[in-house]
Amino acid sequence: MLTSRLVGNGTKVMDFRCFKKPVVDEKYLQDFLKFAKTLRMEGKCEPESGLAGKKAVSGIRGWAEDDRPREKMILKGIGALSNAELIAILLRTGQRPDSALDLAQNLLKTVNHDLHLLGRLSIGDLTKVRGLGKTKAVSIMAALELGRRKQSTQPTSKTVVQGSAEAASLLQPKLADLRYEVFVVMFLSQSNHINHLEQVSSGGVIGTIADPKVIMKKALEHEAVKLILCHNHPSGNLNPSPEDIEMTRKLSEAAHLLDMRVLDHLIVASTGYYSFADHGRL
Repeated sequence: MLTSRLVGNGTKVMDFRCFKKPVVDEKYLQDFLKFAKTLRMEGKCEPESGLAGKKAVSGIRGWAEDDRPREKMILKGIGALSNAELIAILLRTGQRPDSALDLAQNLLKTVNHDLHLLGRLSIGDLTKVRGLGKTKAVSIMAALELGRRKQSTQPTSKTVVQGSAEAASLLQPKLADLRYEVFVVMFLSQSNHINHLEQVSSGGVIGTIADPKVIMKKALEHEAVKLILCHNHPSGNLNPSPEDIEMTRKLSEAAHLLDMRVLDHLIVASTGYYSFADHGRL
C-alpha cells in the first residue's frame, strides 16, 4: 500500500507500507494438492462434457455391464465370449492406457489368433507383449495347460482303441504343442484295451531316438500284445522322414520276434496327424 507523509522540515515523502501477509498452513495446502491430484488421476474431477469428459470413465469399467467379459459370461454364458474376452478374464486388469481386453487382443495378434501357436509360447515369449508381466503370463500358461490336461485325460484299462482316429484323439492333445520331439508308446492287450501309455524318449526340435530294446522290455512288463507308436513333429509337417520310416520298420520287426504286433505309428502336430497304417505303410 502506497502512502505519503511529512517530515520535520515540511517535506512530503512517499512511504511504502503493506498489509500483514496472511498465514497459510503449509501442511494443509500440501494435503489438499495431493487430494486434488488423486481426483484428477481417477477422472473424478473431469468436466462432464467435451473431450476431457469422454475420458472421465475409461477402460472396461466404463462399458455397459453386459459387454464386460466377466458380466457377459454370467449373463449370456461362456460360449458368448470371444477368445480375447476369455483371455481378458485371465488377465483381470490392464495396464494404462490399455484395458485387459486390449492386452488380450494384442497378444492374439502376435500369434495371428491361432490358439495352437499361443499354446507353444513360453513365459519369455508372453512377456514380450507390452503390458504382460510374469504374473499374467503364468496365468495364461496355467489355463492352457489345464485345457490340455482335460483334453488328454490319462486313458484307463477300460479304454479301447479301434483305429487311428481314436488313438490320435488321445495322443495329439498331449504332444501337439510341444516344442521338442517326444516318442510315446501305447501298450495294448489282445482286445485293444490300453494296458499302459508311456513316453519312452525325448529329443530336440528335429528328432528323437527310440530304443527298440527298451520298448520291447516295457511291452513285456505290461503284458502287451499290440503296440501303437507315436511321436510329434514340432514343425507341423506331418510327412514321415526317412528316419521315421526306418524306426517303424525296426520296431515292427522286433515286435514280430516276440509275437507282438505294431498296429500303427502316428505322427501328430497342431495341424493334424499322419497314420502309417491308414497309408498302408505297415
